[in-house]
Amino acid sequence: MENQAAVAPENPVADLEALLARVRAAQEKYATYPQERVDAIFKAAALAANRVRIPLAKMAVAETGMGIVEDKVIKNHYAAEYIYNTYKDTKTCGVVEEDAAAGIMKVAEPIGVIGAVIPTTNPTSTAIFKALLALKTRNGIVISPHPRAKNCTMAAAKAVLDAAVAAGAPEDIIGVIEAPSLPKTNLLMKEADVILATGGPGMVTAAYSSGTPAIGVGAGNAAAILDPSCDLVNAVNSIIHSKTFDNGMICATEQTVIADALIYDAVKEEFQKRGCHFLSRSEADKVRATMLINGALNAKIVGQRPATIAKMAGFEVPESTKVLIGEATSTDPSEAFGHEKLTTILGMYKSRDFDDALDIAEALLVNNGGLGHTSSLWIDELGERGKLEKFADRMKACRLLVNTPSSLGGIGDIYNFSLTPSLTLGCGSWGGNSVSENVGVKHLLNIKTVAMRRENMLWFRAPGKVYQKKGCLAVALRELGGELGKKKAFIVTDSFLYANGYTKAIEKSLEEQGIMFTTFSNVAPDPTLACAKEGAKLMEGFQPDAIIAVGGGSAMDAAKIMWVLYEHPEADFQDMAMRFMDIRKRVYAFPKMGEKAYFVCVPTSAGTGSEVTPFAVITDEKTGVKYPLADYALMPHMAIVDADMQMSAPPGLTSASGIDAVSHALEAYASMMATDYTDGLAIRALQVIFQYLPQCYDAAVSKTPNPAAREKMANAATMAGMAFANAFLGVMHSMAHKLGAFHHIPHGIANALMMEEVLRFNADPVPRKMGTFPQYDHPHTLERYLEIADALGIRGKSKGEQFNNFVKAVRDLQARIGIKPTIRDYVPDEKDFLDRLDAMAEQAFDDQCTGANPRYPLISEIKQMYLNAYYGKHEPV
Repeated sequence: MENQAAVAPENPVADLEALLARVRAAQEKYATYPQERVDAIFKAAALAANRVRIPLAKMAVAETGMGIVEDKVIKNHYAAEYIYNTYKDTKTCGVVEEDAAAGIMKVAEPIGVIGAVIPTTNPTSTAIFKALLALKTRNGIVISPHPRAKNCTMAAAKAVLDAAVAAGAPEDIIGVIEAPSLPKTNLLMKEADVILATGGPGMVTAAYSSGTPAIGVGAGNAAAILDPSCDLVNAVNSIIHSKTFDNGMICATEQTVIADALIYDAVKEEFQKRGCHFLSRSEADKVRATMLINGALNAKIVGQRPATIAKMAGFEVPESTKVLIGEATSTDPSEAFGHEKLTTILGMYKSRDFDDALDIAEALLVNNGGLGHTSSLWIDELGERGKLEKFADRMKACRLLVNTPSSLGGIGDIYNFSLTPSLTLGCGSWGGNSVSENVGVKHLLNIKTVAMRRENMLWFRAPGKVYQKKGCLAVALRELGGELGKKKAFIVTDSFLYANGYTKAIEKSLEEQGIMFTTFSNVAPDPTLACAKEGAKLMEGFQPDAIIAVGGGSAMDAAKIMWVLYEHPEADFQDMAMRFMDIRKRVYAFPKMGEKAYFVCVPTSAGTGSEVTPFAVITDEKTGVKYPLADYALMPHMAIVDADMQMSAPPGLTSASGIDAVSHALEAYASMMATDYTDGLAIRALQVIFQYLPQCYDAAVSKTPNPAAREKMANAATMAGMAFANAFLGVMHSMAHKLGAFHHIPHGIANALMMEEVLRFNADPVPRKMGTFPQYDHPHTLERYLEIADALGIRGKSKGEQFNNFVKAVRDLQARIGIKPTIRDYVPDEKDFLDRLDAMAEQAFDDQCTGANPRYPLISEIKQMYLNAYYGKHEPV
């Protein structure tokens, strides 16, 4: 028994609901088919549609009275062959894309039941096109034909259905409304899962207004611009070929020609030579009156031959006439020749120049419809590249065709190779459409994305060279004048170090190498942006090719900012200071550094680690806000860690910088971004510091040299710097930055004052919020702290006791090197502290260092930690 397309009887509308139910049931079954089975059905249906391309074309012309049989054969052929060829290897079932490394898997699912509205202009080819797309995507489809083309549309659907069912598709996978009506179309639009609408503006508007997701297309009104550089013969004959194809019923077909005044007469002559008829003034008026009735296109002229249209208008032209051309000067809506015609009538405009041609084409789209659809240009695409780019920039159309017949070029894949073949052409928001491209299978699929957890790629970065060993300064500096070939060096330091001769050994080495140098010694303990700008201005005058920062964190941080402003004076400080969640995804990209100057850091204290980090802390003197800047562009090229530069550090500097190094190692080890590479450095740094920092402090107090201890501390501070340069820091530093900014407490001391509170805060096994980072899978900072305790030889009978012993050891170390226990000891004005507390807590929360903390802090929790540290209590946080 022959398969019958599922058909809705004429009455009542309720029977359409039954049809929809049958198609939906078939689709649910079809949705389980694997890709191989779907592809076999798709191929069988395409072959069957191709076999009946001629009888379907004859039926369409006979039933609608529009178009040309032979051209409709091409359309049917195209709908079967080109659609099949494009999508035969496309995955539309199950997993369609997978990236194991990224942990992404995309799974295709059908949408369900498609409500397909078919136009009278292309009643068989569009039905074939939409039915094949539905079969390839495992969707069911209910076709609503145009009332004047229902029989040929039903025949096209039946041909596809018979072949699909024979190949194994469910029997009701394609349905057709036998007696189409407005109520039935409205019901279909309401009940379908998606509407695929091709037709007039009213129908497309109704589809978008139905409440069902819709893919609709807008009206076309393509203008073809002919530039003087074009191949005129090719252009004119291609336009004639396009305009006469199926008597102009493809929506992408040229509706007007805009010819430059320089070639206008030659274009006109070529059109006439090839059988086109230019309308006289009276003929043009008659055609205008026939073409538009009450401002709307007269359906009777659609798809008709020129001779037929001329008779309708009251005059005659030869039967061989190919196109009727009306010359126009106005782009107003009242000018009929500026509208979409869908027949063998062409409007023609003369442009003064290329800009005028663009103005005319743009005005036609805006005033007479067709926004978003298609525009075309005939031009020397190599010699007139600038004009082509201007055309692409100006035209609000989604298909911009160059040297291409618009009708067959717009539908894709015939005159071009990457434009998706389709008989439903989206116009984007300009045309009131949901898509701006040629509709294909991707628009009829739901794509599920399976995103599996993956850890971010991490790295370990350090300066190109790190010189270390007591006395290495002289050896390292010789590279500047040697293999590096530097000629001018700019030394950055502070006034104390400069006055006490800390730069003399460097100056001597530079002199011996013949390297010119100058020294900037105006860096304050909390360097400001104004200081950095002052140094950068001097650099600009001196033009160094090497920058040498000598000192503690302040000098090195200031030098880093000077370096940026010297190499890139256009850089904006606020942009550089902008906070980021992931350094690889930050909004602001630091400029490339090192193109003007090689950057060297020589630390004079054991603690900051700035010589090996991409960080710099700078204060905006106008607002008082202290900003930690972070970017690997700030990483020094060379670090020279020579303990000889640190031998005479006073007790206060020794303790502040030493405890700063402790904070670096502790936070790097607890950081969510910690790795095996950073862990080893952090642990070893802590072991060295706990052993040698007290010895260094004692030597500073007694003013007795201890070269061995000083060298150990120098190395430990740099190792801690390398650790946090790659693992980043945490909320301890965030809070310390604000303590320093608001109350001028030295940075290392500020870290020490917050250290116990942060250790207890992070060690909570059930925190209110844990940090967000893929490699950090559960709160386990307590265990991390206990690993440090083990490495330091600190024991306990339980985890709790061991942790408390560890905290006590940290506290004892601070006391041993002269650090007072509470903030109040450094900020005795309680009212001042409390008045600033809210602002300080909020700024600490927004500090760049907070992001890597293993426990995500609330502002209220930061505030409580500040209060605990101020009063020396340990209220729960």
